[in-house]
Amino acid sequence: MITITIYRNHTGRYTGLHCIGHAGFERFGKDIVCAAVSVLVLNTLNAVDAFTDEEFDFESDPESGLIDICFRHPGGHDVGLLFDTMVLGLKEIASQYGTDYILLTIKEV
Repeated sequence: MITITIYRNHTGRYTGLHCIGHAGFERFGKDIVCAAVSVLVLNTLNAVDAFTDEEFDFESDPESGLIDICFRHPGGHDVGLLFDTMVLGLKEIASQYGTDYILLTIKEV
């Protein structure tokens, strides 16, 4: 199962993301759930890096499925828009494939 935790502060600004695991929907290389989540998360992080001035720390490990990002300061408007778009896509994947494969949590920190 892929477990994704998205962190927001008390004002609703995004502060980070922790994604780990593999969906197990299909065998390695054929898992469309894993591929969809990876594309959404990694494209969002690439967009944050390319189109904003936000500073963040990033860690990944393909074997465990780890993608971890921590903003040095809560993300601004552009990060909010990019993350809102990612969350929309992740919620849709979760609703289509169920919590056996993806668990999405949004936590206030």
